[in-house]
Formats: sequence, structure tokens, C-alpha cells
Amino acid sequence: MSMNKTFGSMLIIAGTTIGAGMLALPLASAGLGFTTATLIMFSIWLLMTYTALLMLEVHQHADNTATLNSLAHQLLGKKGQYLASFAVAFLMYSLCAAYISGGGGQLNDKLTQWGGLNVLPQISAVAFTLIIATIVGIGTHSVDMVNRLLFTLKIIALVVMLGLLVPNVDGGHLVNMPVEKGLILSALPVIFTSFGFHGSIPSIVRYIGMDIKALRKIMIFGSSLPLIIYVFWQLASQGVMSQSALMANNNLGAFIASLNTLLHNPMVSQSVSIFADLALATSFLGVSLGLFDFISDSFKRDGVKYGRLQTAFITFVPPLGFALFYPQGFIMALGFAAIALVILAIFLPVAMVRAQRKQRINAQINAEPAYQVAGGTPALIMATTAGIIIISAQLLQMAGKIPAVG
Repeated sequence: MSMNKTFGSMLIIAGTTIGAGMLALPLASAGLGFTTATLIMFSIWLLMTYTALLMLEVHQHADNTATLNSLAHQLLGKKGQYLASFAVAFLMYSLCAAYISGGGGQLNDKLTQWGGLNVLPQISAVAFTLIIATIVGIGTHSVDMVNRLLFTLKIIALVVMLGLLVPNVDGGHLVNMPVEKGLILSALPVIFTSFGFHGSIPSIVRYIGMDIKALRKIMIFGSSLPLIIYVFWQLASQGVMSQSALMANNNLGAFIASLNTLLHNPMVSQSVSIFADLALATSFLGVSLGLFDFISDSFKRDGVKYGRLQTAFITFVPPLGFALFYPQGFIMALGFAAIALVILAIFLPVAMVRAQRKQRINAQINAEPAYQVAGGTPALIMATTAGIIIISAQLLQMAGKIPAVG
């Protein structure tokens, strides 16, 4: 098992996780204060790493090429399979539509700024989709290589961004307590979706093979990197601006503009803009790779002539159509993204592991000792409870009972 593939896979996990949504974290947690926000991020990281390891426990007794679709069918029957397929398709298609819309817009801005070209936004969106679709269509290896390059550039942009912010941090801002307790619930769905990478796990298993030791390392380190980066980003952004100033910025543009004014430095917005572009591209690569492999498994197109081309068509055309013709639709869909992610990243792994452990006990399998995630039933119950709290928070937000943030 080459170290190289392990490292590349960690970066695919980290790259999928650290999306453009990271930039909204300071706004989502503005009213919480730095300490509370960090504690919540750490708890969610623990939860998501635990359920990623549950996914590995499930994968070890299946074929390397299994996706959530076939795993759910094997362990939870037809109903489980339909729920899994719906959650994966809904989440990934709405994320891809958001990435196409955002990425197309960013590409259009760059073409106008740097090339002086006056291109229709629709053409930029199609061009951006074609580039990503080509990389994903070639295979996981090409996603790995391109992702490494983009990830390196993304880290450079991040270092520049933090380098400009950190000297201006005021320790006083960091010790603020939450403005009101209700904001903790409001921030949960946004922080939770910033740690979602579970859709890419089957693609990584297929790429690496069933090497539990390597896969555990990939899940733990791949998800720890975003946690570390998020904490630094929170430290810099919440340290530079007071809670009230952060809460006054209701969107990302306003937040970046006020950072610029505060630091009198246009490089801030340039580094943030470059970071956002790269974050969006790496997330889109990771998510669409997961969707591509999922569709390839569901429709069994792999052995067919032009099979990958057909799969790419089913993967990219629907979200592109959505982003072009019904942009309001996917913004609504993104509102439900946290709920679909809870199903995909918490409820399904927990249900599948329970079913599998039961099956193995009933069959009294004493063969080779299998990998089992620590924590037993209490940990499964805690994870499920956390999922229910996150879904409740999202529904309360949609009903207007608690403030929407981020």
C-alpha cells in the first residue's frame, strides 16, 4: 500500500471537507464566542470521525467496490437502500448544483478581471463543469493529482490570509461568552455541514483497497486537518473583529469588506477570494467523485462501452441544469442539506453497523477477528441523539423559531 496513495486520500478527505462553507463559519458562530465555537467544532469532528470509522467497519465485510447503495441493500434491505440512495443523491446533487453556480460565477469574474472577456455567466458555468467532469471521469487517480495541486495552493492562500489577520488579533475578543444560548442551536447545522466528507468514503475504499490500518489513518488525519484549519480561521477572524461587528455582517461579502476596511489591506480580500475559489474546486472534486462512483454502482455502467461517459452525463448534467435554470431551487435544497447529511453520515452508518454486528453474533462468526469501532452500543446511541439534535435545529431554523446564521 503506497504511502503516496494514503497521503493523497487524506487530502481528498480534507479537500472535500474544507469547502467554501468554511468562510461562513465565523458568521455562523459569531454570537457564540471563540471558546464555545471551538468546543462545538471539536465535538462535531469527534462525531463525524467516529461515524466515518463505522463506515470502515461496514466496508470490511463487503466488496471493495461497494457503495452506500449496495451496502445499505445488503444490511438494511430494500427500504434502507432507497433511503440511502435518496439521501446521497439529494445531498450530492444539491451540493454539486451549488458548486457549479458558485464556481461558474467565480470563473466568470476571473475571466472579466484578468482576461477582459465578456462571457455569459451560463457559459462560465458550463466550462467550469466540463473541467471538473473531465478530471472525475478519468478516475480517482486524476482527482488525487489535481486535488494535491489545488490543496497546496489553497493552503498557501490560507497562510497568507491568516498571516495578515493574526497580527491584528485582540485577545479580549476571544474570551467573549455566547451572546445568547439559542445561538448554539442556530450554529449547529452550519458547523455540522462543514465536516461532511462521508459521501467520498466508498471512493477512497475503492482507491486504497481494504487496508483497515491505512483507511483508519486516512479518516482520522483527513478529518483532523480541517478541524485544525477551522480553529485557526476562527481564531483569526473572531480575534480581529468583535462579536457585535461580526454579527452585523449578514453575508460573506460584507464580512470580507469589513476585514479590508479594518486592516486597510486589499490583499486580505484577494487571498480570501483565491482561497474561496480553490476551496470550492476541491470540494466539488471530492463530492462529484463520490456521486460519480455512487451512480456507476447504482446503474452498473462500468463494464459498458462509453460507460464512464454515460456516468459522467448522469452525474453532471442534472446539477448543471439546476444551477442554470432554477438557481432558487438549489438554495432551498441546501437548506435541507444538513438533514440529508445527518441521514448519510450518522443514521445510516449507525443502522448498518448495528445490523452487521447482530448478523455476526447470530452467525457466531469466530473467523478472523474483525475491526470493530470502540464504544459499543452507548456510542451508537450518543451519535444517533446528536443527529436528532442537529435535524431539530435545522427544522426549528426553517420554521423561523431560532435565528438563521451563516
